[in-house]
Amino acid sequence: MSIKKLVLMLVISIFSYSTTWADELALNPDHPDRYIVVKGDTLWDISTKFLRDAWRWPEIWHNNPDIANPHLIYPGDVIALTYHNGKPVLTVQRRARPTVKLAPKAHATRIESAIPAVPAAAVGHFLSHPRVMSEEEIQNSGYILAAEDERLVSASNTKVYVRGLPASDAKDYSILHIGREYRHPETNDILGYEAKHVSDAQLVREGDPATLRITQAYRETLIGDRVIVTDNDGTQRNFTPHAPEGETNGKIITIFDGVANAGLYQSVVINVGKDDGLEQGHVLAIRQKGSEIRDHSAKTRSDRWVDLPDERAALVMLYRVFDNVSYALVMKAEKDIRAGDLVTNP
Repeated sequence: MSIKKLVLMLVISIFSYSTTWADELALNPDHPDRYIVVKGDTLWDISTKFLRDAWRWPEIWHNNPDIANPHLIYPGDVIALTYHNGKPVLTVQRRARPTVKLAPKAHATRIESAIPAVPAAAVGHFLSHPRVMSEEEIQNSGYILAAEDERLVSASNTKVYVRGLPASDAKDYSILHIGREYRHPETNDILGYEAKHVSDAQLVREGDPATLRITQAYRETLIGDRVIVTDNDGTQRNFTPHAPEGETNGKIITIFDGVANAGLYQSVVINVGKDDGLEQGHVLAIRQKGSEIRDHSAKTRSDRWVDLPDERAALVMLYRVFDNVSYALVMKAEKDIRAGDLVTNP
Protein backbone atom coordinates (compact mmCIF):
# COMPACT_ATOMS: atom_id res chain seq x y z
CA MET A 1 0.00 0.00 0.00
CA SER A 2 1.39 3.39 -0.97
CA ILE A 3 2.16 6.06 1.63
CA LYS A 4 -0.33 8.43 -0.09
CA LYS A 5 -3.17 5.89 0.18
CA LEU A 6 -2.29 5.12 3.81
CA VAL A 7 -2.38 8.81 4.72
CA LEU A 8 -5.73 9.21 2.93
CA MET A 9 -7.23 6.29 4.88
CA LEU A 10 -5.92 7.76 8.14
CA VAL A 11 -7.49 11.16 7.40
CA ILE A 12 -10.85 9.53 6.60
CA SER A 13 -10.67 7.51 9.82
CA ILE A 14 -9.93 10.59 11.93
CA PHE A 15 -12.73 12.55 10.26
CA SER A 16 -15.22 9.72 10.83
CA TYR A 17 -14.26 9.47 14.49
CA SER A 18 -14.48 13.22 15.06
CA THR A 19 -17.89 13.38 13.35
CA THR A 20 -19.22 10.56 15.53
CA TRP A 21 -17.88 12.24 18.66
CA ALA A 22 -19.37 15.59 17.68
CA ASP A 23 -22.78 14.00 17.11
CA GLU A 24 -22.74 12.06 20.38
CA LEU A 25 -25.37 13.15 22.86
CA ALA A 26 -23.38 14.36 25.86
CA LEU A 27 -24.81 14.45 29.38
CA ASN A 28 -24.25 17.27 31.83
CA PRO A 29 -21.44 16.02 34.12
CA ASP A 30 -23.51 17.11 37.14
CA HIS A 31 -26.79 15.60 35.94
CA PRO A 32 -29.22 14.19 38.51
CA ASP A 33 -30.82 10.76 38.19
CA ARG A 34 -34.26 12.15 39.05
CA TYR A 35 -35.80 15.61 39.04
CA ILE A 36 -39.20 16.76 40.30
CA VAL A 37 -40.79 19.40 38.07
CA VAL A 38 -41.76 22.65 39.80
CA LYS A 39 -43.91 25.54 38.71
CA GLY A 40 -41.90 27.96 36.56
CA ASP A 41 -39.75 25.25 34.94
CA THR A 42 -39.42 25.06 31.17
CA LEU A 43 -38.40 22.12 29.01
CA TRP A 44 -35.19 23.96 28.24
CA ASP A 45 -34.43 24.42 31.97
CA ILE A 46 -35.00 20.75 32.71
CA SER A 47 -32.96 19.60 29.73
CA THR A 48 -30.08 21.81 30.85
CA LYS A 49 -29.90 19.81 34.08
CA PHE A 50 -29.38 16.58 32.13
CA LEU A 51 -27.69 17.58 28.86
CA ARG A 52 -24.60 19.49 27.86
CA ASP A 53 -26.54 20.91 24.88
CA ALA A 54 -30.08 21.56 26.13
CA TRP A 55 -31.45 22.23 22.65
CA ARG A 56 -31.01 18.56 21.77
CA TRP A 57 -33.74 17.48 24.20
CA PRO A 58 -35.92 15.80 21.51
CA GLU A 59 -33.16 13.18 21.18
CA ILE A 60 -33.38 12.11 24.84
CA TRP A 61 -37.07 12.32 25.74
CA HIS A 62 -38.56 8.83 25.69
CA ASN A 63 -42.20 8.42 24.73
CA ASN A 64 -43.62 6.11 27.39
CA PRO A 65 -46.46 3.89 26.11
CA ASP A 66 -48.92 5.48 28.56
CA ILE A 67 -48.00 9.07 27.71
CA ALA A 68 -49.64 10.59 24.64
CA ASN A 69 -47.20 13.49 24.46
CA PRO A 70 -43.94 13.42 26.47
CA HIS A 71 -43.64 17.20 26.08
CA LEU A 72 -46.79 17.76 28.16
CA ILE A 73 -45.12 17.82 31.54
CA TYR A 74 -46.68 19.22 34.71
CA PRO A 75 -45.40 20.42 38.09
CA GLY A 76 -44.97 17.43 40.40
CA ASP A 77 -44.03 15.02 37.59
CA VAL A 78 -40.77 13.14 38.11
CA ILE A 79 -38.17 13.16 35.32
CA ALA A 80 -35.94 10.08 35.50
CA LEU A 81 -32.72 9.40 33.62
CA THR A 82 -32.50 5.82 32.44
CA TYR A 83 -30.74 3.96 29.62
CA HIS A 84 -32.28 2.20 26.61
CA ASN A 85 -29.99 0.06 24.43
CA GLY A 86 -27.06 1.80 26.07
CA LYS A 87 -28.30 5.31 25.26
CA PRO A 88 -29.56 7.82 27.85
CA VAL A 89 -33.28 8.60 27.81
CA LEU A 90 -35.55 10.75 29.98
CA THR A 91 -38.84 9.31 31.12
CA VAL A 92 -41.76 11.06 32.77
CA GLN A 93 -43.41 9.52 35.79
CA ARG A 94 -46.88 11.04 36.02
CA ARG A 95 -48.51 11.96 39.27
CA ALA A 96 -52.27 12.17 39.74
CA ARG A 97 -53.71 15.38 38.32
CA PRO A 98 -55.92 17.53 40.57
CA THR A 99 -59.21 18.32 38.86
CA VAL A 100 -62.08 20.64 39.55
CA LYS A 101 -65.75 20.32 38.54
CA LEU A 102 -67.20 23.31 36.75
CA ALA A 103 -70.87 24.22 37.15
CA PRO A 104 -73.42 24.16 35.67
CA LYS A 105 -72.06 21.54 33.24
CA ALA A 106 -70.96 18.30 34.83
CA HIS A 107 -67.43 17.92 33.58
CA ALA A 108 -63.97 18.15 35.07
CA THR A 109 -60.77 19.80 33.88
CA ARG A 110 -57.18 20.01 35.01
CA ILE A 111 -56.38 23.03 37.10
CA GLU A 112 -52.70 23.03 36.17
CA SER A 113 -51.00 23.95 32.93
CA ALA A 114 -48.23 21.97 31.28
CA ILE A 115 -44.83 23.62 31.49
CA PRO A 116 -43.79 25.53 28.35
CA ALA A 117 -40.79 24.81 26.16
CA VAL A 118 -39.39 28.32 26.74
CA PRO A 119 -40.46 31.18 29.06
CA ALA A 120 -43.87 32.22 27.74
CA ALA A 121 -43.55 35.77 29.03
CA ALA A 122 -40.41 36.31 26.95
CA VAL A 123 -42.04 35.59 23.58
CA GLY A 124 -45.83 35.57 24.03
CA HIS A 125 -46.46 39.11 22.83
CA PHE A 126 -44.25 38.61 19.76
CA LEU A 127 -46.06 35.43 18.70
CA SER A 128 -49.57 36.80 18.35
CA HIS A 129 -48.89 39.78 16.09
CA PRO A 130 -46.79 40.43 12.98
CA ARG A 131 -43.67 42.39 13.80
CA VAL A 132 -42.03 42.78 10.38
CA MET A 133 -43.81 44.32 7.40
CA SER A 134 -42.76 44.95 3.83
CA GLU A 135 -43.23 48.33 2.18
CA GLU A 136 -46.05 46.87 0.08
CA GLU A 137 -47.85 45.56 3.18
CA ILE A 138 -47.57 48.97 4.82
CA GLN A 139 -48.96 50.75 1.77
CA ASN A 140 -51.88 48.29 1.55
CA SER A 141 -52.85 48.69 5.22
CA GLY A 142 -55.19 51.24 6.76
CA TYR A 143 -53.98 54.20 8.80
CA ILE A 144 -55.24 56.26 11.74
CA LEU A 145 -56.66 59.52 10.40
CA ALA A 146 -57.90 60.99 13.66
CA ALA A 147 -59.20 60.16 17.12
CA GLU A 148 -62.40 61.34 18.73
CA ASP A 149 -62.24 64.74 20.44
CA GLU A 150 -59.22 65.41 18.18
CA ARG A 151 -56.87 63.72 20.60
CA LEU A 152 -53.42 63.09 19.25
CA VAL A 153 -52.90 60.12 21.54
CA SER A 154 -55.62 57.54 22.12
CA ALA A 155 -56.13 55.05 24.95
CA SER A 156 -58.47 52.13 25.64
CA ASN A 157 -62.14 52.70 24.77
CA THR A 158 -61.25 55.59 22.46
CA LYS A 159 -62.79 55.80 19.00
CA VAL A 160 -60.41 56.25 16.09
CA TYR A 161 -61.14 56.98 12.43
CA VAL A 162 -59.31 54.91 9.86
CA ARG A 163 -58.81 55.34 6.12
CA GLY A 164 -57.61 52.75 3.65
CA LEU A 165 -58.95 49.63 5.34
CA PRO A 166 -58.97 46.85 2.74
CA ALA A 167 -62.31 45.13 2.17
CA SER A 168 -62.81 42.44 4.80
CA ASP A 169 -65.43 40.77 6.96
CA ALA A 170 -63.12 41.10 9.96
CA LYS A 171 -64.20 42.81 13.17
CA ASP A 172 -60.89 42.64 15.06
CA TYR A 173 -57.91 44.78 14.09
CA SER A 174 -54.36 45.41 15.27
CA ILE A 175 -52.79 48.86 15.28
CA LEU A 176 -49.10 49.00 14.53
CA HIS A 177 -46.50 51.72 14.79
CA ILE A 178 -43.94 51.47 11.98
CA GLY A 179 -40.45 51.81 13.37
CA ARG A 180 -36.95 51.36 12.06
CA GLU A 181 -35.87 49.76 8.81
CA TYR A 182 -34.24 46.35 9.00
CA ARG A 183 -31.31 46.46 6.56
CA HIS A 184 -28.94 43.75 5.43
CA PRO A 185 -25.64 44.31 7.27
CA GLU A 186 -23.57 43.91 4.10
CA THR A 187 -25.71 44.96 1.12
CA ASN A 188 -27.72 47.61 3.01
CA ASP A 189 -30.88 46.35 1.25
CA ILE A 190 -34.11 46.90 3.18
CA LEU A 191 -35.33 43.54 4.51
CA GLY A 192 -38.48 44.91 6.16
CA TYR A 193 -39.78 47.40 8.69
CA GLU A 194 -40.26 46.96 12.40
CA ALA A 195 -43.96 46.99 13.26
CA LYS A 196 -44.64 47.58 16.96
CA HIS A 197 -48.02 46.35 18.12
CA VAL A 198 -49.53 49.28 20.06
CA SER A 199 -53.21 48.39 20.49
CA ASP A 200 -56.16 46.19 19.59
CA ALA A 201 -59.39 47.55 18.15
CA GLN A 202 -62.84 46.45 16.97
CA LEU A 203 -64.84 47.73 14.05
CA VAL A 204 -67.73 50.00 15.07
CA ARG A 205 -68.83 51.36 11.69
CA GLU A 206 -67.71 50.72 8.12
CA GLY A 207 -66.97 53.56 5.75
CA ASP A 208 -64.18 55.82 4.58
CA PRO A 209 -63.15 56.68 7.16
CA ALA A 210 -64.19 53.64 9.17
CA THR A 211 -64.72 53.88 12.91
CA LEU A 212 -62.88 51.58 15.29
CA ARG A 213 -62.88 51.46 19.07
CA ILE A 214 -59.63 50.65 20.87
CA THR A 215 -60.24 47.67 23.16
CA GLN A 216 -56.74 47.23 24.55
CA ALA A 217 -53.87 49.71 24.52
CA TYR A 218 -50.30 48.51 25.05
CA ARG A 219 -48.58 51.72 24.00
CA GLU A 220 -49.60 55.13 22.72
CA THR A 221 -51.64 55.01 19.51
CA LEU A 222 -50.69 57.89 17.22
CA ILE A 223 -52.08 59.53 14.11
CA GLY A 224 -50.61 57.71 11.12
CA ASP A 225 -50.24 54.33 12.81
CA ARG A 226 -51.12 51.46 10.49
CA VAL A 227 -54.18 49.22 10.90
CA ILE A 228 -54.40 45.58 9.79
CA VAL A 229 -56.73 42.65 10.39
CA THR A 230 -55.67 40.84 13.56
CA ASP A 231 -53.37 37.98 12.70
CA ASN A 232 -54.83 34.67 13.90
CA ASP A 233 -52.69 32.43 11.75
CA GLY A 234 -52.20 29.80 14.43
CA THR A 235 -48.51 30.54 14.87
CA GLN A 236 -46.85 27.74 16.79
CA ARG A 237 -46.49 28.57 20.48
CA ASN A 238 -44.52 25.57 21.64
CA PHE A 239 -41.21 24.68 20.09
CA THR A 240 -39.18 21.60 19.39
CA PRO A 241 -35.55 22.76 19.09
CA HIS A 242 -33.50 21.39 16.22
CA ALA A 243 -30.57 22.41 14.08
CA PRO A 244 -31.04 23.65 10.49
CA GLU A 245 -30.27 21.07 7.82
CA GLY A 246 -28.29 23.46 5.64
CA GLU A 247 -25.53 25.88 6.50
CA THR A 248 -26.63 29.18 8.03
CA ASN A 249 -24.61 32.38 7.79
CA GLY A 250 -26.10 35.60 9.04
CA LYS A 251 -25.71 38.47 11.48
CA ILE A 252 -27.64 40.12 14.27
CA ILE A 253 -29.32 43.24 12.88
CA THR A 254 -30.49 44.70 16.17
CA ILE A 255 -31.52 43.95 19.73
CA PHE A 256 -35.04 44.72 20.89
CA ASP A 257 -35.79 47.75 23.05
CA GLY A 258 -32.76 49.60 21.73
CA VAL A 259 -30.24 48.19 24.18
CA ALA A 260 -26.59 47.80 23.23
CA ASN A 261 -26.12 44.24 24.52
CA ALA A 262 -28.44 41.26 24.85
CA GLY A 263 -28.45 38.59 27.55
CA LEU A 264 -30.48 35.58 28.60
CA TYR A 265 -34.13 35.55 27.43
CA GLN A 266 -33.79 38.75 25.42
CA SER A 267 -34.84 38.93 21.78
CA VAL A 268 -32.61 39.69 18.82
CA VAL A 269 -33.32 40.24 15.12
CA ILE A 270 -31.23 38.36 12.56
CA ASN A 271 -31.00 38.84 8.80
CA VAL A 272 -31.97 35.31 7.73
CA GLY A 273 -35.42 33.72 7.51
CA LYS A 274 -37.72 31.45 5.51
CA ASP A 275 -35.91 32.20 2.26
CA ASP A 276 -32.78 30.74 3.89
CA GLY A 277 -34.54 27.53 4.92
CA LEU A 278 -35.15 28.53 8.54
CA GLU A 279 -38.23 27.82 10.64
CA GLN A 280 -39.55 28.12 14.19
CA GLY A 281 -37.56 26.05 16.65
CA HIS A 282 -34.26 26.22 14.78
CA VAL A 283 -31.34 26.69 17.16
CA LEU A 284 -28.41 28.83 16.04
CA ALA A 285 -25.10 29.83 17.55
CA ILE A 286 -24.02 33.43 17.98
CA ARG A 287 -20.32 33.87 17.39
CA GLN A 288 -18.16 36.93 17.92
CA LYS A 289 -15.41 37.62 15.45
CA GLY A 290 -11.93 37.21 16.89
CA SER A 291 -9.81 40.30 17.40
CA GLU A 292 -6.86 41.20 15.23
CA ILE A 293 -3.73 41.45 17.37
CA ARG A 294 -0.11 42.24 16.68
CA ASP A 295 2.50 39.52 17.11
CA HIS A 296 5.62 41.34 18.28
CA SER A 297 7.65 38.15 17.96
CA ALA A 298 6.84 37.62 14.28
CA LYS A 299 9.90 37.36 12.08
CA THR A 300 8.29 38.81 8.96
CA ARG A 301 6.13 41.86 8.43
CA SER A 302 3.34 39.80 6.84
CA ASP A 303 3.00 37.72 10.03
CA ARG A 304 2.79 40.61 12.48
CA TRP A 305 -1.01 40.85 12.49
CA VAL A 306 -2.94 37.73 13.47
CA ASP A 307 -6.70 37.09 13.54
CA LEU A 308 -7.80 35.26 16.67
CA PRO A 309 -10.45 32.53 16.22
CA ASP A 310 -14.15 33.38 16.41
CA GLU A 311 -15.68 32.54 19.79
CA ARG A 312 -19.20 31.27 20.52
CA ALA A 313 -21.11 33.81 22.60
CA ALA A 314 -24.60 32.35 22.86
CA LEU A 315 -27.30 29.98 21.63
CA VAL A 316 -30.58 31.38 20.31
CA MET A 317 -33.82 29.74 19.20
CA LEU A 318 -36.01 31.16 16.44
CA TYR A 319 -39.60 31.79 17.52
CA ARG A 320 -40.92 34.00 14.70
CA VAL A 321 -39.63 33.63 11.16
CA PHE A 322 -40.36 35.93 8.22
CA ASP A 323 -39.04 35.82 4.65
CA ASN A 324 -35.72 37.56 5.26
CA VAL A 325 -35.76 38.32 8.97
CA SER A 326 -36.21 36.22 12.12
CA TYR A 327 -36.76 36.89 15.81
CA ALA A 328 -34.69 34.76 18.14
CA LEU A 329 -34.66 34.29 21.91
CA VAL A 330 -31.33 34.04 23.72
CA MET A 331 -31.43 30.67 25.47
CA LYS A 332 -27.83 30.46 26.66
CA ALA A 333 -25.46 33.40 26.96
CA GLU A 334 -21.72 33.03 27.55
CA LYS A 335 -20.91 36.62 26.61
CA ASP A 336 -22.78 39.86 25.96
CA ILE A 337 -24.36 39.77 22.50
CA ARG A 338 -24.11 42.75 20.16
CA ALA A 339 -25.51 43.85 16.83
CA GLY A 340 -23.20 42.59 14.10
CA ASP A 341 -22.34 39.32 15.82
CA LEU A 342 -22.23 36.31 13.50
CA VAL A 343 -25.07 33.75 13.29
CA THR A 344 -24.12 30.17 12.40
CA ASN A 345 -25.24 26.58 12.89
CA PRO A 346 -24.94 25.36 16.50
